[in-house]
Amino acid sequence: MHSRLFSLLALVCLSSALYAQKEKPENHQVYGGYSFLSNSLNGVPGARQGLNGFDAGIAFSPWHNLRFKIDTSAYRGTNLGAPQHPYFIMGGAQYSHRLGRETVFVEGMGGDGGINKNWGAGATTGETASFAALMGGGLDTPLTRRIAFRVSGGYQYSYFALVDKNLNPYRSPGLPTNFARLSSGLVFQF
Repeated sequence: MHSRLFSLLALVCLSSALYAQKEKPENHQVYGGYSFLSNSLNGVPGARQGLNGFDAGIAFSPWHNLRFKIDTSAYRGTNLGAPQHPYFIMGGAQYSHRLGRETVFVEGMGGDGGINKNWGAGATTGETASFAALMGGGLDTPLTRRIAFRVSGGYQYSYFALVDKNLNPYRSPGLPTNFARLSSGLVFQF
């Protein structure tokens, strides 16, 4: 496993070194890669565990370096005896600026989050939908004319609550609403 990871890292570094200057910015971007969420949704103090998953998105033609972007991410894990399978679908804006060969960007998005119904501690029932927001940024490093390596991070907000037997929502003290999200992967530009 480590030799494959090392080989991929060497390929990324060598491709970046051999890359010629890009002629013009591309219109659309399709992104996909690994994503890490800093805490599980039932991760109260003393029981915090990050979640691993994927992140994918599409950004459309820019207007003065501002793009409309649609993003989706999903995670898998367990915490406090409960499965954690959240997903988020968001839309918003991405503003980018070229610095030499690299492109830096900032983004802001809002949308919907969902999760399995038994996500509470001890597999208790909780709400399955929440508003979600993301503010962050990142860096794209070109590997070829159409492919770049992306590293991004940001602050993500979501507000999931537990429900009692009458389906009335309530919040347990310490349930997280603020998360850090880190992602890395490839961007295809066309």
